[in-house]
Amino acid sequence: MPTTVFIAVIGAAILHAGWNALVKSGSDKLMAMAAVVLGHLPFALGALPFVPLPAAEALPYLLAGIALHVGYQFFLLGSYSSGDLTQVYPIARGSAPLIVAAVSIAVLGVQMTSMELSAVFLIGAGIISLTLVRRADGQRNGKAAALALATGCFIASYSLVDGLGARLAGTSLGFYAWLSIGNGIIMVMFLALRAPGTFGRLLSGGKKVFLVGGGASFAAYAMVTWAFTQAPIALVTALRETSIVFALLIGVFFLKERLDLMKVISTMTTLVGAVLLRSARH
Repeated sequence: MPTTVFIAVIGAAILHAGWNALVKSGSDKLMAMAAVVLGHLPFALGALPFVPLPAAEALPYLLAGIALHVGYQFFLLGSYSSGDLTQVYPIARGSAPLIVAAVSIAVLGVQMTSMELSAVFLIGAGIISLTLVRRADGQRNGKAAALALATGCFIASYSLVDGLGARLAGTSLGFYAWLSIGNGIIMVMFLALRAPGTFGRLLSGGKKVFLVGGGASFAAYAMVTWAFTQAPIALVTALRETSIVFALLIGVFFLKERLDLMKVISTMTTLVGAVLLRSARH
């Protein structure tokens, strides 16, 4: 993987863990998620004058991507309502690289070296092993794990769709800007119909998440979308999920969540996979 792509995806992982922590730490998670999604809009609209329109061939991927991102956001909300950041976030992200790698090889015909496959497996297995984490009361949180795994399926799906769509679009930033606008429109419609009071709460208490969380989220996935056009989607997806390391640090040191041996082992396994992935084809 080229150095510039590697650095961009690691940067995206840090930003992604940060905005997830903002959503998890807030008491009003729907408002926080709405703030992040709507916070994309100023950046997306600001980018449009500087990027070409996506090619027409990318339109089906754009529409599918919007739908998948919406599904991901609402399943993620359900997950965070049930479990800790240091459990939900890793499980949601951990299944994605394994699914993407399997589809890339079996359906898209992508060729990967044995070292790359080993790296993807280690990253995914290290993260998914956090399904063994218990809650603070010592009980397993099956509901949170199930919701997080469903969220992972959405992540895998939108990663493949967005990666292929950005390549066809001829402009990764243009593709993602329009995707963000469509996503924002659906969020506005949902809130207007189901939770209109969220708008008032967003204006009174969601400005930080709107600006900081929305900006971080937009920048993170804009970098990932670009990376999809520069390297195999499976490898980019796997490396992006090293955000587990940053999520764990945020959860432990800022959200005061419990650190245990299983979390440490899982994180170290993920890091080994990242090192292998960086070494592959270098």
